Amino acid sequence: MGLIDDYGLFTGTICLIFLLTLITTIYIYMTRKFGYWKKRNVLEIKPIPLFGNFADGFFMKKCPGEFIKTFYDESSGLPYMGFYIFDKPFFLIRDPDLIKHVLVKDFDYFADKYSETDIEDRLGWANLFMIKNPAWKFLRSKLTPFFTSGKLKKMFDLMVYIGNDLDAHLESLSLKGKGKTIDIKDICAKFTTDLIGITAYGLRVNSLNDPNADFRKCGKKIFDFTWYRGFEILTMFLMPSLIKLVKPNFFGKENCDFLRRVFWENIEHRISTGMKKNDLIDLLIELKTNYKGQEFHGFKFDGDDLVAQAAVFFTGGFETSSTTLAFSLYELAMHPEIQTRLRKEIHEALASNDDQQVTYDMVVSLPYLDMVVSETLRKYPVFPFIERITGHDYKVPGHDLTLEKGTPVYISNMGLHYDSRYFPEPHVYNPERFIEENKQNIIPYTYLPFGEGPHMCIGLRLGLLESKYGLIQILRKYRVSPCEKTLIPMRLDPKALTITALGGLYLNISELENY
Repeated sequence: MGLIDDYGLFTGTICLIFLLTLITTIYIYMTRKFGYWKKRNVLEIKPIPLFGNFADGFFMKKCPGEFIKTFYDESSGLPYMGFYIFDKPFFLIRDPDLIKHVLVKDFDYFADKYSETDIEDRLGWANLFMIKNPAWKFLRSKLTPFFTSGKLKKMFDLMVYIGNDLDAHLESLSLKGKGKTIDIKDICAKFTTDLIGITAYGLRVNSLNDPNADFRKCGKKIFDFTWYRGFEILTMFLMPSLIKLVKPNFFGKENCDFLRRVFWENIEHRISTGMKKNDLIDLLIELKTNYKGQEFHGFKFDGDDLVAQAAVFFTGGFETSSTTLAFSLYELAMHPEIQTRLRKEIHEALASNDDQQVTYDMVVSLPYLDMVVSETLRKYPVFPFIERITGHDYKVPGHDLTLEKGTPVYISNMGLHYDSRYFPEPHVYNPERFIEENKQNIIPYTYLPFGEGPHMCIGLRLGLLESKYGLIQILRKYRVSPCEKTLIPMRLDPKALTITALGGLYLNISELENY
């Protein structure tokens, strides 16, 4: 019996030693790079084992934009700082002049984003938003013609049909008198989904009239930020070293199947009928024909690589515009005096047209409308951070610091937008910041809702056109105001990559008596 007891004690001791050795080894491995920034005389926030500075982000206590902004706020007055995701050193730039170097002057050093998808997920890997250089540069040059002023004017003729659908939808809700409480983000998303459907795909996808429309269901699934979906997003944008393990899908497998089917049905119909609609599908057919059989650094204008472009313009086009439109309406509801002034500008512009119809020139020329949308984008930048990776060792201009090749570099445009040095009383919604004389005083590279430089959002003018048109169509006939379900103060969904209101964005909307 004693021998057995001794053997059990010995075995237990060995197991304990093994466990302690394993824990110690993991600890040493996961903290081996801590102090990386301190050794380079760069401020770093004290990291903790396993998570580095990433615990709040990993457990989704804060959305990525707020998580990155935390580091911006904690390094006030400095040109840059360092932080850790797990044990990997990340670099955050705060100084506008250095931001200019990264995004524009020294773009060749920062030509790629740090974010990444699995190459087997071709719709995610090959789309313009995610693809790496040199394929990115080639692809962007071929897609840019879709966003010329001439193209946008022709698109607007199609948008008018969707504007009429929005009118009909709102009338069907019986909003006279006290009106009704409505998730305004849902209506905005339906509206912009239909806009992208008709301008990019040449299809009347009918989301406003049919809550079960396939395109709307697909869009909702892509941006349904469940815990697992949130983890996929974190993996792609902040933890790409885990890509092979997690195998996230950029759009979601079921959504990919839908987008492929719709795209190829549309392509085949266009080719067989010879029909042309002067939209994104026509451009992709042209590229498919002109570059048949050719490959450019792993990319080709065929198969899933071609579908990827239509897919990313659909998702990016409807979500970014609907977010800006919805948050604009939220702020206008909270500031009725601003809403009244904007409505006055809209009514005066409509009255100056003989048929009182909204035109392209009207949408892009209303000054106060532009100020309102600009201020919304300051408070709620849809993508609240910008990320790059160093392609080569990089000497930081004006500083005794060299960034090693492969260092993730982040810019908190949300942090910049809420920095009182650049935007006094940053939590106050004030469109007057963007009156012409004030705009000229904004320090360059402190206002970055669409990024800047060669990687600047390719669809920014289309996105602004959609958001502004939506505001005109709603405010010309309706008033928005807070209700019991309105988020006051605003709270953001911690699982969402983009700026998203937690639990929906509810407002009361009522029809004006005279308009």
